[in-house]
Amino acid sequence: MPHFVVEYFTETPETLDKPALMAAVLEVAAASGIMQREDLKVRLLPSEAILFGDGRRSFIHVTVSLLAGRTMEAKLALSTALTGELRRICPDIQAISADIRDMAPECYKKNLI
Repeated sequence: MPHFVVEYFTETPETLDKPALMAAVLEVAAASGIMQREDLKVRLLPSEAILFGDGRRSFIHVTVSLLAGRTMEAKLALSTALTGELRRICPDIQAISADIRDMAPECYKKNLI
């Protein structure tokens, strides 16, 4: 925990540097000061197809799941940093967004070996 799920679609997926994209998300998250690097999990999920009402043909969306307790200011800073860095490394992606969701600590469970 925390989980960063990066969904994407582009008509030219071979031009997307996937390792750099995931590394950028990890680095921005680690630099945020609101979580520990060793706790971060970044997943990249391609979307099979998209249909945007405004005609755009590519996107990256990051869903961040954090245990509740961070301030709104800290979450806003994280989402702003994420979208800014992704825009920097993916200048041709037409829509870049991030959503930060609080998870109830009482309900989040994991089992590691």
